[in-house]
Amino acid sequence: MTADAPQVIWFEALGRGDVARVGGKNASLGEMVGHLGAQGVSVPPGFATTAEAYWRFVEANRLEDAIEGALNDLKAGKASLHETGQNIRRAFLRGDWPEATAQQIRQAYRQLSKRAGAADTDVAVRSSATAEDLPDASFAGQQETFLNIRGEAALLDACRRCYASLFTDRAISYRETKGFEHLKVALSVGVQKMVRSDLGGAGVMFSIDTESGFDKVVVLDAAWGLGENVVQGAVDPDEYQVFKPLLDDAALTPIIEKKLGGKSLKMLYATGAEQATRNVPTSKAERAAFVLDDQEILQLARWACTIEAHYGMPMDMEWAKDGDSGQLYIVQARPETVQSRKEAGALKSYHLKSKGAKLVEGLSIGDAVVTGKVCFIRSAQEIERFVDGAILVTETTDPDWVPIMKRAAAIVTDHGGRTSHAAIVSRELGLPAIVGTGNATEILHDDQEVTVSCAEGDEGFVYAGIGEFDVEPLSLDDIPKTRTAVMLNLANPAAAFRWWRLPTDGVGLARMEFVVSNHIKVHPMALVRFDTLQDEEAKQRIVELTRGYADKTEYFVDRLARGLARIAAAYHPKPVIVRMSDFKTNEYANLIGGAEFEPREENPMLGFRGASRYYSPRYREGFALECRAIRRLREAMGFSNVVVMIPFCRSTKEADRVLDVMAQNGLRRGENGLEVYVMCEVPSNVVLAKAFAERFDGFSIGSNDLTQLTLGVDRDSDELAELFDEQDEAVKWMIRTVIEAAHRCGAKVGLCGQAPSDHPAFAELLVACGIDSMSVSPDSFIAVKRHVAAAEAQGHDAQAAAPQAPAS
Repeated sequence: MTADAPQVIWFEALGRGDVARVGGKNASLGEMVGHLGAQGVSVPPGFATTAEAYWRFVEANRLEDAIEGALNDLKAGKASLHETGQNIRRAFLRGDWPEATAQQIRQAYRQLSKRAGAADTDVAVRSSATAEDLPDASFAGQQETFLNIRGEAALLDACRRCYASLFTDRAISYRETKGFEHLKVALSVGVQKMVRSDLGGAGVMFSIDTESGFDKVVVLDAAWGLGENVVQGAVDPDEYQVFKPLLDDAALTPIIEKKLGGKSLKMLYATGAEQATRNVPTSKAERAAFVLDDQEILQLARWACTIEAHYGMPMDMEWAKDGDSGQLYIVQARPETVQSRKEAGALKSYHLKSKGAKLVEGLSIGDAVVTGKVCFIRSAQEIERFVDGAILVTETTDPDWVPIMKRAAAIVTDHGGRTSHAAIVSRELGLPAIVGTGNATEILHDDQEVTVSCAEGDEGFVYAGIGEFDVEPLSLDDIPKTRTAVMLNLANPAAAFRWWRLPTDGVGLARMEFVVSNHIKVHPMALVRFDTLQDEEAKQRIVELTRGYADKTEYFVDRLARGLARIAAAYHPKPVIVRMSDFKTNEYANLIGGAEFEPREENPMLGFRGASRYYSPRYREGFALECRAIRRLREAMGFSNVVVMIPFCRSTKEADRVLDVMAQNGLRRGENGLEVYVMCEVPSNVVLAKAFAERFDGFSIGSNDLTQLTLGVDRDSDELAELFDEQDEAVKWMIRTVIEAAHRCGAKVGLCGQAPSDHPAFAELLVACGIDSMSVSPDSFIAVKRHVAAAEAQGHDAQAAAPQAPAS
């Protein structure tokens, strides 16, 4: 300590080089106030007490001996962690402020109140440890924060309680684990003008996807009221995701995810003297509404990009919206400490081979699968009964739970979002977790054997019993480059970010019908004709699903556009080929409200499917919704890398009718760079390849259907399984012929199917024929890439290697 060292410093006089003086949190606030205000980032004003003030408090109250003695007793086994923390905290709370320190805090508070234009202004009092927010340690939520503090006496008491929180059980345990010396870590207190988010909303924001590490999105969580409920995981917040590369264009709205959360509680100012804040239930209208509108989401996302660019690393931020002024603020920013440091090569593919009945579902954290027995813990006080290696099931977690969480195999909670305490700590510990299930504590019980799966995308599932699964490490080292593009087949938007690190050439097949069946669930015509729908049960389900949408068709367009946007974002600016809906009539009929709009067919595989639906009076209005979604995706959201593909187009006459209907709905081939492909899965596509190439920009060979129709074999027939062979000479002739014809006309040709994954010889055939691209499943991408590279290295001559037409 030095006699003239300042004990209070205003934020604007601080920068990120001041961690030793005021801790990471306050240094970062000073950095933003001093450097980012000019770029439009709003940070509430305030000041910080310094490490010097902390050490003077410790010295004045002779706390060093008490701390050292208590920690020695802990190491010697004479006291428990709980007793140790309690004794040290009690000593702090009994301490008196040195008069000089107290006077500087009072004077700064008076100046802050004067700036705010109010006597005894309301402030947030936040702890900032001088070792926190380092690249390999987050210290997330380990010290206390106190909100709505008013008056000098209350402020000094809150600062004292912040000091004491440096020795909570979880903080002691964490420093022991990380090897930090307890008496070399000081605590600074940040005193910041409160944002009236109790009248508005607040939440957390990351400049990186917290699950996959995908670095081109901003992820935001939002709830009504003060932000502590989001941080603590006490509510299920709204979730928004924004694609960063398109944010610079003010004409675009690249919000690729808007998920409505339950938001059952909100934290408000309390009026009584006992406590400063209280939780109350939200109204039905608040639960049904998004906390932020699109422009607010975009403004926060742009701030996230500004902050990330300034710091030169992915960031974890807290934001608040003032309900009086409508103004948005950033109230905290720290480095993101998990995904940004994860090795790019640490990619594993988990595949469930068997699973029991689905018991609960929620948001998945991590991407692993774990099996084991449930241990249901109601509170951190029950820590002693936790079984090492069990699956922890509880309502929610806070920092007191960390000692239990470190011993768990997986974590399942009733409440919380992706930025809740349970989610953040699970990521740091490398544990799979499922948060926000709503009912895990009601369904799961002690000693129950379950499988926890976080390997199926954004949603995580708990299945009954011990399932079987495979784990395959995927090395991204030394993947060869190829002339032939190798792309991915993707359907599930929730899993799109999982594979972003693969060096793919884009997406060769994004199946629209998966988004419709899993994320929309309603037949589009049931939305168009909702008022005349006869099925009352279906009508009720539609009302529930379309909650918040005044126009029910907008529900379809919005959900479809955003679902496809996640796939388009993961590989932007590389091409993403979206196949328009290709359900069969029996599959359409299974959608909510679908039975009234679908004919019964003996053979749906060869019936009313693909292109034939798009211009038909039966479905034309439904196809118009698909076109609206694609147009929004490309033009309003900015994903011009999306290519449209038409499935099961039997004739050129049909092609002309479909292209005309698309044009009527604002999707005209060649306009705004729009490319339109056609699936090559009917022999007529090969026979009339030149004519189809005049109408479309490219072909995508659907090898399953093309094999089925070339050989006249039902691909689903057990009796004919031996005859279904994609490597049959007739099928090979079809493939070679369409490639040659398309290339003569300047059209591109790809193949989407499993055959190149299963049969290296088939990949060699495609290379020999000069195909432009192959599209395969993500887990087989690396193997196919190597097969293709080997075939290209052999220098196959297309004419010599390709099969000749079979004799007639």
